[in-house]
Amino acid sequence: MSENANNDKNDLLNALNSVNEVKVGDVVTGEVLAKDDNQQLIVGIEGSGVEGVVPQRELASSQNVDDIKQGDKLKLVVTSRIGSDKEGGSFLLSSRRLEARKVWDELAEKSKNDETITAKVSQAVKGGLVVDAGVRGFIPASMISDHYVDDLNQFKGQELELKVIEIDPVENRLILSHKAIVQAEKAEEREKLMETLHEGDVVEGTVARLTSFGAFVDLGGMDGLVHVSQIAYERVDKPSDVLKVGQKVKVKVLSVDFDRNRISLSIKQTLPEPWDGIEEKAPAGSTLEGTVKRLVDFGAFVEVFPGVEGLVHISQISHEHIATPGDVLKVGQVIKVKVLDVDPDRKRLALSIKALTDAPKDEQQPAKRSEHRPSRNNHASNNNAPEEETGFTLGDIVGDELKNPDKK
Repeated sequence: MSENANNDKNDLLNALNSVNEVKVGDVVTGEVLAKDDNQQLIVGIEGSGVEGVVPQRELASSQNVDDIKQGDKLKLVVTSRIGSDKEGGSFLLSSRRLEARKVWDELAEKSKNDETITAKVSQAVKGGLVVDAGVRGFIPASMISDHYVDDLNQFKGQELELKVIEIDPVENRLILSHKAIVQAEKAEEREKLMETLHEGDVVEGTVARLTSFGAFVDLGGMDGLVHVSQIAYERVDKPSDVLKVGQKVKVKVLSVDFDRNRISLSIKQTLPEPWDGIEEKAPAGSTLEGTVKRLVDFGAFVEVFPGVEGLVHISQISHEHIATPGDVLKVGQVIKVKVLDVDPDRKRLALSIKALTDAPKDEQQPAKRSEHRPSRNNHASNNNAPEEETGFTLGDIVGDELKNPDKK
């Protein structure tokens, strides 16, 4: 055998020996040879002598098939074999999964070091939130916040700081928690709040939750409760009628008990006192529009301004005798009233409905003044209306009428 023949044989043996066997899971370098009609990349796997296919969907997020040219070299991971012929077969390759593998490695390292990550919420689904952390991650609803969240859609598109709770690259399982971050932040803020918050302070907070009995306001580190009776001077049936979650509100601190995690707050005590300037707003003799709020045996309480109620005594409801205010009035009814007397110091307002209507002709005769002499039944009603309940004494209610019997 000639020397040249020996050399050719040796070169062939060396080439065959240098060919590496390609296995699923290997990271390889692929040289782009062509693109087929489906925009798949046909690549030659360096050091193997075999080819592979990279589907467009398996390109990394940073790669665009239109930008990739023949001769470009790509880092790829072998995902599966195509065909059963070891020597003539080819392989399915992916740069997307190689990119994901790097992300999983980084996430695993951060989890090991107890580091947090930041990810954007891509979707709200039943049971939690889906986030894009380079790979798909999931935040269960119970791990979103330190309190129940009713509307998960509010988080869509938000960047959240998250703690890795569970990671399993093989199963593509990544469980994350934002609640842990919230709790850690609030623990730190709570320490600051304990040093600075005192009874009587007026501070700003954010409405965090609404319940049937009040509103919880986030003061930064702790929530305080504004009881429904402390929301406004006027009666509030449901806190959701006047407040919204996320709304900024000014509150006054009524009491603080850090040991029991209780802070009592008031919104209405930061508002102007409704009785301020009442003599200008409701002078005696003026006519106002009001809403019947309560009916009692001795009359009707009518709200003429938010937080300002006046009494229409039963004797001032109608020129005709009525057994109970409910005979002619209903709670919620809007009526016109005339102001008979104003007492700002004692926060009392005497009102009349009948003063705005004409008396029957037989009652307009000078000799007949029965309307100014309360009947025995009316006296009985007055005796059943204690001052602490009505805000008016018998003298307050009928005194002026008795002193001026001819005054209409």
